[in-house]
Amino acid sequence: MRKPRHRNRENIAQLLRRHGITPTHQRMEIAHVLFARREHLSADQILSLVNSRYAETSKATVYNTLKLFLEKKLIRELVVDPARIVYDPNTEPHHHLYDVVTGRLTDVPADNIRVVGLPPLPPGTVADGVDIIIRTRPHS
Repeated sequence: MRKPRHRNRENIAQLLRRHGITPTHQRMEIAHVLFARREHLSADQILSLVNSRYAETSKATVYNTLKLFLEKKLIRELVVDPARIVYDPNTEPHHHLYDVVTGRLTDVPADNIRVVGLPPLPPGTVADGVDIIIRTRPHS
C-alpha cells in the first residue's frame, strides 16, 4: 500500500483538478477533511468537521460532493453495516477490519488477503474489484 502524502490545500486543489473536478471552496473544504485526516468518515462526520470551520455547507452539498468524488474515483464508499456508510480517501487496493462494537475501521493491505474461487461472472462482464470487510468483536 502506498504511503499517504501530506495534503495541503494546494495539493488538494491539484488533486481535484487532475480528476476533472473544479476546486470550489466547499469542495476544497470537504476534500481537506477527507484527505488531511485520512480516516473513514461518515457524511454526517464530514459535514460536522467542515462546518466547524465555516458553518456554511449544507448536507445536500456534502452528499453531492461525495457522489462526485465517488464518480471520479477519488474516494471509496464502504457499507460497513446497513446503518453505517463511510467514505475512504485511500483508493489503493486494500481491505478492512471492522470492530462491530467500537465501529473502528482498520486498513488491511490487499497483499495480505487471497481470494480463491470467485463465482462465474455473467457473460459480457469483468470483475472490477473485490472489497473485503472482516467484522470482528471481542472474544467472550
